[in-house]
Amino acid sequence: MNLKEFVYFFLRNKKIITALCILGLLALVSIFGPFLTSYDPLEFASAPYQPPNRQHWLGTNTFGQDLFTQTVYGLRSSLLVGLFGGGLATIIGLIIGFLAGYRGGWFDEILMMLTNILMVIPTLALLIIIAAYLPYRGVLIQSVIIGLTAWPWTARAVRAQTLSLKTREFVDLARITATRSSKIIFQEIMPNMMSYVFMVFILQFGGAILAATGLDFIGLGPTRGISLGIMLQQATLWNAIQLGMWWWVVTPGALITLVVATLYIMNTGLDEVFNPRLREM
Repeated sequence: MNLKEFVYFFLRNKKIITALCILGLLALVSIFGPFLTSYDPLEFASAPYQPPNRQHWLGTNTFGQDLFTQTVYGLRSSLLVGLFGGGLATIIGLIIGFLAGYRGGWFDEILMMLTNILMVIPTLALLIIIAAYLPYRGVLIQSVIIGLTAWPWTARAVRAQTLSLKTREFVDLARITATRSSKIIFQEIMPNMMSYVFMVFILQFGGAILAATGLDFIGLGPTRGISLGIMLQQATLWNAIQLGMWWWVVTPGALITLVVATLYIMNTGLDEVFNPRLREM
């Protein structure tokens, strides 16, 4: 598929456009939302237990903290973890998968042995162990931890496709002309896998957000700051549901669900764009 054809079907796909609009709106809220509030996410803002009102659009929690402020800052943190953590996992998986599939031999065996070892280790347990021993955990550190543990399945899938593509005629022609291996991988093989690269990043993006939420919920999130997962953790610890403070739980939970569902819709739309059999006529 050439670029012109891709853009044509991309712009005609309603799922992709809808998903982009939702993600764009969430990104704008995370960027400009803090300018709409005068509070710090962790400061005492007003009386506790307040439901949504004119002064506090999403109410306050048990500590009198403004939940709108926490939500916009938390959304920013969660999206950054998805972007950096998912991006790092995608890059590592692509590099290892391409190298293992193209080079083959002992190089392939060593990389796949490392990949298989990481795949059989429970990812959540590994994340908990690493995060628990760090004296300081910020959004960037959390993203690196997630990125360094989430790449194996990407590497295996990319390796399998690379093994298939490297036997094609255009790759053989590039070898005959003494083209460097790196150039063959990134200029000949990778362009034929762009559909998979896009979809892998989207899946890693959503997976990183869910992994970060899991760490936050068990108390291993950022040591300072706020995220949607930390909001859920605090709401659970302080019995928000039992106290009838539904606004403390619903907002972060709904946003996490919305982001992950939107990414799934985008992934489905991209599959339709790249696969002619799935396109809506």
